[in-house]
Amino acid sequence: MRKVALDLGAKKTTYCEVADGRVVQRTTVSQVESLEPLLGPEQPPATVAIEACREAWYVHDLLSSWGNQVLLVDTTRSKQLGVGRHGRKTDRIDAEVLARAVEEGRIPLAHLLTPERRELRRILNIRRYLVEARAQGVTTARGVARESGIKLPNCHSANFATHVRKRMIAEPRLQIVESLLTTLDVFTAQLANVEAEIARLSAAEPIIQKLCTVPGVGPIVAAVFVSVVDDAKRFRRAHQLESYLGLVPGENSSGGKRRIGAITKKGNPYLRGMLVQSSWSLARTASTDDPLRVWFEAIAERRGKRIAVVGLARKLAGVLWALWRNDTVYDPQSHCKRAERGLRSHAEQIQFQADALARAARKRLRAKTKREAAQPN
Repeated sequence: MRKVALDLGAKKTTYCEVADGRVVQRTTVSQVESLEPLLGPEQPPATVAIEACREAWYVHDLLSSWGNQVLLVDTTRSKQLGVGRHGRKTDRIDAEVLARAVEEGRIPLAHLLTPERRELRRILNIRRYLVEARAQGVTTARGVARESGIKLPNCHSANFATHVRKRMIAEPRLQIVESLLTTLDVFTAQLANVEAEIARLSAAEPIIQKLCTVPGVGPIVAAVFVSVVDDAKRFRRAHQLESYLGLVPGENSSGGKRRIGAITKKGNPYLRGMLVQSSWSLARTASTDDPLRVWFEAIAERRGKRIAVVGLARKLAGVLWALWRNDTVYDPQSHCKRAERGLRSHAEQIQFQADALARAARKRLRAKTKREAAQPN
């Protein structure tokens, strides 16, 4: 098969084809559809590499429908291929680097979401925008009211416009924010429509309901988790998923000294933030004897709540992954027993190490005593 790479840009797409280590064809088009004379169904099939981006799913489906094999490149590892090497990074160079990597079989593949999860993620992104836009509108309205010497009480964003309009009866000066309230009404109405669509899509995902059995995890958080992870079995261990989401500490152990820092914050920032929010909710509302809350409070006592809540978010990701992998619901007692076994095993390891160190110390002491006894007075 032919070896091709595309560099997808906002205004243009760069095409590069290589054969036997040489560039045999280049071109630039404004629309991917314009590549049909080169990659269309009438042409010999090609292996085509594209970097994961917003339009990658559409391009993947289009090129695949033309009979090509499409490789989705993991952008977090594209530098390993030589992209941006020596400070030289252009669309032309990037396309050539990827094409040569295709020919050499060095493409680091990214996970391709299933169509159902793509649609779920798409509607969740729309909801995210509407929530953030409404929150910004509420903040702006509060600021405008304060300029007039009026402090508005705290309330849920969905009820903010109603509360302010009631206040307008006594405070005519609040009429200045009416245009903002009208915009908030639109956002709230659209959010209701979007959340109804999310509920419809979630109904086709039984695992979402099971993930909601975990304290602090609601339908939106569970849906975001499913839309990002897509398939629990693509991770062998919980730690792999936690690293994928950027919830593990960074490490710099060069020079023989181990240095552990803050979390890496790699991966999907929206899901990571949602897990942190869920952790705060769990820490406040879960039963006091829930093993996750007990674990959080133990860490918070030693290292503070901020560190504990990030650790709980990491642990929460592992719990959700395990429930999905096992196709089950959250069982505090079962989780508590597993935690107990883990603590017992950890304690046994510590005791074993302590005993080994004590034996080594006694051995060194006996050797030292023999050396001192053998020395002449």
